[in-house]
Amino acid sequence: MWSFQKLLFNLCSLNCVSSVAGLIHVFGYEGRDGKVSCSYPHGYEDYEKYLCRNNCDYSDILITTSQMNKTRHFIYDDKSARIFTTTISNFLSTDAGNYWCGVSRNGKDIYTEVKLEIRLDMCCSTVNNIQGHEDGSVSIKCPYDSESVNNLKYICRGNRPSTCLQQAVITSDTKQNGRLSFKSDTNSRIFKVTISKLTLNDSGLYLCGVQKITEVDVFSAVELKVKEWCCIKSHQIRGNVGRPVTLQCPYPPQHRNNRKFVCKGSQRSSCSDMMIGQSRFSLHNVSFESFSVTITQLEEGDAGTYWCRSDPEWTVGNYTQFHLSVEKEQNAGTEKELEELPAHRTTAVYQHQSSTVKTVHTPTPPGSKELTEGTVSVYFGSRYPGLGSEGLPDAVSYSLFVGLPVVLLLMLTIILVKVYRNKCHKVKETKVIADRNKLDFTEQQDVWGGEDVYQNHDAVVMRSKQQNASYYVDDVNGDEADYENFTAAEDIYCNEDLPKNLKR
Repeated sequence: MWSFQKLLFNLCSLNCVSSVAGLIHVFGYEGRDGKVSCSYPHGYEDYEKYLCRNNCDYSDILITTSQMNKTRHFIYDDKSARIFTTTISNFLSTDAGNYWCGVSRNGKDIYTEVKLEIRLDMCCSTVNNIQGHEDGSVSIKCPYDSESVNNLKYICRGNRPSTCLQQAVITSDTKQNGRLSFKSDTNSRIFKVTISKLTLNDSGLYLCGVQKITEVDVFSAVELKVKEWCCIKSHQIRGNVGRPVTLQCPYPPQHRNNRKFVCKGSQRSSCSDMMIGQSRFSLHNVSFESFSVTITQLEEGDAGTYWCRSDPEWTVGNYTQFHLSVEKEQNAGTEKELEELPAHRTTAVYQHQSSTVKTVHTPTPPGSKELTEGTVSVYFGSRYPGLGSEGLPDAVSYSLFVGLPVVLLLMLTIILVKVYRNKCHKVKETKVIADRNKLDFTEQQDVWGGEDVYQNHDAVVMRSKQQNASYYVDDVNGDEADYENFTAAEDIYCNEDLPKNLKR
């Protein structure tokens, strides 16, 4: 039969085919696969089917049901549905043109005309550009014609119309898909897809698709650009437990009539409104460009990140961020640290006669310099945790450096007093020697008797003084040689408590 059919095609052109069932339009995209489906009448289930193109000459036969599979063509006959389908893989631009679906039979075959259109798998000549900001929201608006009011509508990412429907992120049938929502306005014939909580990964090309029954789907392209959040001013502030702290918040002019507040949280999108149910947070000093929020009676739990807000929805603007740290009172902390000092840092007491000098002793840290004056040691260049900026509490450091001259003066006075007393002690020794010589002289007078003794009194006294002076000189030679030249006046002054008869 096939030889007879071949002969028939050789004898006549396509106008010999009189049983044309109708025209089928098929659309495909270059580089993609496409299918051509044709129906046939009841009773021809077991007949051979084929697909040919142009004039359907023998060389134009692309595939038959008896061949099943060729390089770029595959045919399948669904006898229950009485539809046979030919798949053409990897469409080429040269594949566009007229085709025929044929059913072989005795006499004239049954033919159905097919028109195949090949398009580039990309869209579109015009691209609408929109932009959004991180953590914000944006709406993609897509138009459609009056004939497509009830048609399926969808949106996909990328620029491949051939797979857009299969990869649609949302359709008019689903309405909601995570962060995406679908809404259509039949009056304006625009459907809108809203994306909330935008991320940088949402940037890219989107295709709006409207399904067509007898032709290729209609698409429009939208380019979305998501920008990073900008213009955030960050400040570091500190506060003490039990004391207040104030946050100064600027806001954009367009938010003048909006509610002003602060929220707490490391992330903008999840921070908590601190003006609700918090009596310690108060709003005041609201001007045309800023407002203030004061936190009273600070607690350690108030530490964290705060955001100044003047809009319930996050939109780009000059927003201010505060990083608040809360500390305990500095004085209380210093006293506690001093109480916990180890034994080698405790106060040492040095006594000299009736005077007491107190100094704070600390070990000499490695690499530091030590300046020693008497019993007072001062260290430079060392730091101990909890002892102020220079290794000691401020009050102790101040007392040490201010009191140093006073301590030195006191020590000098003590030394001078000691020297003076030692000097007077030596003079008193001279007095004792003189008394002993006088006693010897009196005894000699009793022995010698008479006037000779009194006549030689001056000579004896002079000799005794000279002898005593030599004794004294012998005693003070060496370490106390500085006192060998004391005068008679000094002798009289230092011994003013001697009996009057010895002063004569």
